[in-house]
Amino acid sequence: MTATTDGSTGALPPRAPSASDATAETTEPTDSLRTAVLDDTAESARRAAARATDYLLSLQDPAGWWKGDLETNVTMDAEDLLLRQFLGIQDPRTTEAAGRHIRGEQRPDGTWATFYGGPGELSATVEAYVALRLAGDAPDAPHMARASAWIREQGGVAAARVFTRIWLALFGWWKWDDLPELPPELLYLPKWFPLNIYDFGCWARQTIVPLTIVSAKRPVRPAPFALDELHVDPRRPAPPRPLAPATSWDGLFQRLDKALHLYHKVALRKLRGAAMRAAARWIIERQENDGCWGGIQPPAVYSVIALHLLGYDLDHPVLRTGLASLDRFAVWREDGARMIEACQSPVWDTCLATIALADAGVPADHPQLVKAADWMLAEQIRRPGDWSVQRPQLPSGGWAFEFENDNYPDIDDTAEVVLALRRVQHPEPQRVEDAVQRAVRWNFGMQSRNGGWGAFDVDNTSPFPNRLPFCDFGEVIDPPSADVTAHVVEMLADVGRAHDPRTRRGIAWLLAEQEPIGAWFGRWGTNYVYGTGSVLPALAAAGIPGSHPAVRRAVRWLEKVQNEDGGWGEDQRSYQDKERWAGRGASTASQTAWALMALLAAGERESEAVRRGVRWLTGTQREDGSWDEPYFTGTGFPWDFSINYHLYRQVFPLTALGRYLGGGPAAVGA
Repeated sequence: MTATTDGSTGALPPRAPSASDATAETTEPTDSLRTAVLDDTAESARRAAARATDYLLSLQDPAGWWKGDLETNVTMDAEDLLLRQFLGIQDPRTTEAAGRHIRGEQRPDGTWATFYGGPGELSATVEAYVALRLAGDAPDAPHMARASAWIREQGGVAAARVFTRIWLALFGWWKWDDLPELPPELLYLPKWFPLNIYDFGCWARQTIVPLTIVSAKRPVRPAPFALDELHVDPRRPAPPRPLAPATSWDGLFQRLDKALHLYHKVALRKLRGAAMRAAARWIIERQENDGCWGGIQPPAVYSVIALHLLGYDLDHPVLRTGLASLDRFAVWREDGARMIEACQSPVWDTCLATIALADAGVPADHPQLVKAADWMLAEQIRRPGDWSVQRPQLPSGGWAFEFENDNYPDIDDTAEVVLALRRVQHPEPQRVEDAVQRAVRWNFGMQSRNGGWGAFDVDNTSPFPNRLPFCDFGEVIDPPSADVTAHVVEMLADVGRAHDPRTRRGIAWLLAEQEPIGAWFGRWGTNYVYGTGSVLPALAAAGIPGSHPAVRRAVRWLEKVQNEDGGWGEDQRSYQDKERWAGRGASTASQTAWALMALLAAGERESEAVRRGVRWLTGTQREDGSWDEPYFTGTGFPWDFSINYHLYRQVFPLTALGRYLGGGPAAVGA
């Protein structure tokens, strides 16, 4: 769907006559009652915002940052135990604590889900089951028997994802010959050649490179027990599957995989050895100062395994610091359980918290906001990273998501950090201005050809990586998305670049991406509520009026999907079944806030939908100023990897309440 960016409005349908139109006598009391209700709503919002402000300020680290837990699913915990078993470094305390957490996440039917309230998921259930076997749970224990029975009903290990079967192959529970091949010679493909490593999104690239070494080495450690109970037929654990037609993409890539299996048997030893050494150099060059890789857990795990297979012992500085970094992903609960975060989000959480507090009326020179700005300024990345492969002449100036991730700054964080910095009255305004200008230049330079922005790379849109049999674990490319593009457009408008031709191209791309239902797809948050909650504030900031047809369609959609209780919610299943689940789900604090931010940006402050949404937020707030939110409203890979950002339930409601009370985002300007 296309639309203009010139602010043309089109005619709105006439309002249907209502009972209040009949006589003047009924209008006056109705208006008075409405005013009283709005006043009461505003007073409730003021009290809630004050409590939420105090609570959020109390969570700031003395160094200036905020970070909430980043909760995903038990495959993180299971793979941590499997790694320790593979390396021979397991210890009773860690094993018991991980087992406690994994057991606590099991559903009554014996399965594990990948998000709160979701259905059982086969690969997560297989990995959790194996981890509990490592933790000492007997296969005939009731909770284990329920899990293994369900696994067999779903097709057994043979039906699980490739990553799950790789972990099992490390212990001989699965044959390497029955896995897709991933040769290390992949690193030698030039960047113009299909399926070179820079065709993959950065998170996939960081994982695939070490796995090429694992795939070439095919290690097998002694298995501590058998897993026959997880196969439909233990005598034939990997039943043959028919190939797709050779004329189809799937059939073509299946046959390519068969050719790569043949190549594995005849690969020249010197060439393969050189390729593995090149892969090792690539991995080591991208290790962060804290020992991790990209600030995320999966690449770190596979990098440690790969380098260990090449002869790096556990006392080598690269592996010693790498293993130490993995310990920092552990969150120890009060009950003794240990949860592994897939990633940590201090930059993201800090800029969102700063925006929320400023929009709620915290003075721009408040010491805690200044301290947050100081911390963010120190985190700006000034050196090239993997993004430079596509933009070698572009000076750096972005921010990453994590504590340490200089190789992979992201466009989304950079945009939001600029919006946060410009809300703070810093004692060194030129320092802020210089950082902002570096960031603006970098974000402009990272615009894709179609006018949108992806998260980490430019034009990362190859259709081939997702076709590989190996890549069944989620999204492996990084095309432009509406939510990231919207945040960049909002930032560019904020710094006075709304009329720059590049910004207008971004706006045109956003308007063209609107779904027929009136919403925008949310790539990094769930889902259409997040996408729409990102786009409407950006359009408003860029000067698109609330009367624009695209804005009106979005408003009507948000009003249509509002829950009876006044809140908004959207289940992760909307990624698989848009017709049934788009904008549908139990009300949550973060998603209600996103909807309110969109409606407020569209000029709907006095609407019934906004009043009901604000009342839902104020009515569900806890006494301490926080909100409860067990539901997963963040997205790693749509459907395949869902996230519960524990700070979302705080920063976004406060932002929405602040904008409701203050009439919009805080006044900006460094």
